[in-house]
Amino acid sequence: MREESAAMMPARPMAGPPSPSASAVPEAGPPPVVGYRPGRRNTYAALDLGTNNCRLLIAEPASHGFRVVDAFSRIVRLGEGLGTSDRLSEAAVERTLEALRVCRAKMESRGVARAKIIATEACRLAVNGADFVARVRDEVGLDLEIVDRQTEAYLAVTGCAALADPYSESVVIFDIGGGSTEIAWLDGAATNPSADPTLRIRAWDSLPVGVVTLAERHGVADVTRLTFEGMVEEVADMLSRFAIRAAPAANARHFHLLGTSGTVTTLAAMHLRLARYERRRVDGLWMSDGEVSDAIDDLLDTRLDQRADNPCIGRDRADLVLAGCAILEAIRRAFPSERLRIADRGLREGLLMNMMREDGVWRRGGYR
Repeated sequence: MREESAAMMPARPMAGPPSPSASAVPEAGPPPVVGYRPGRRNTYAALDLGTNNCRLLIAEPASHGFRVVDAFSRIVRLGEGLGTSDRLSEAAVERTLEALRVCRAKMESRGVARAKIIATEACRLAVNGADFVARVRDEVGLDLEIVDRQTEAYLAVTGCAALADPYSESVVIFDIGGGSTEIAWLDGAATNPSADPTLRIRAWDSLPVGVVTLAERHGVADVTRLTFEGMVEEVADMLSRFAIRAAPAANARHFHLLGTSGTVTTLAAMHLRLARYERRRVDGLWMSDGEVSDAIDDLLDTRLDQRADNPCIGRDRADLVLAGCAILEAIRRAFPSERLRIADRGLREGLLMNMMREDGVWRRGGYR
């Protein structure tokens, strides 16, 4: 895979006025995690198993963040059917186990020194979530940790906060997932780019709704504008408690929204009219309120087959993207903002930053 430069480097603000412990891997063949080695170049891995996606990022520390050396992403739909059932299906489990085997092989080939492997909403909700974790350990040789909602929200903030406008005195960060949506209010301007951004969290919430669960409840074949409004209203009800607590956020100087998820990156790609998805053009992109509205309107005018044929959406996500737009719309109505910054980063980046910060790699110069 082509190497990417430091993934956590903050991008340039929008033009205009000042804008501002390792998961041990049990024996199942050679373990990919060999242990952190002080004074040597170390490779880290972060794996985020969500309701919809299985994503791996392998990186080495760099002077201002880290350098990605390998990555993997596959839509597995682990939480498929959880909107109407309380169990992970056997088909979904088999798909996910196969993706995790690929991840383990990549970790082994890169000589990963330290790793963190987490699962989120699907495993939290499923009555057989613990059984699935045991199968991952026994059949793949990876220790999967089911994290709670607060941890997930804080990881999303850690992974995305570098993109917040440094002049902004208030930011609402959100991560639209497959089974849940994490949202947090960062209060006060960032004083130090290397400081822990979670110290600025004034309020947070984890909404029990994501693109998979919302789409399954409302259907995906024909999403009319009336259906879309119904989805927005459902999410708005779930968001109301957080919206009250974080109401002062939108009144602060240079306030803006910062979003991560396939939903916002898809809207960014459509806005840029990309022939194929390009992360370097999407991550860090600023979109105005009107540009976001136009992109959502354009999607609402498409049929399912048209969305499936769009290379920036694809067949695996064509039936989910409008549910994600409904979640985004509820957030935009609760926190009106002239600007939305797009992040193609999230939990994996947060995990990597936390591990490297814990190991003191930047203090000790543990990078090339």
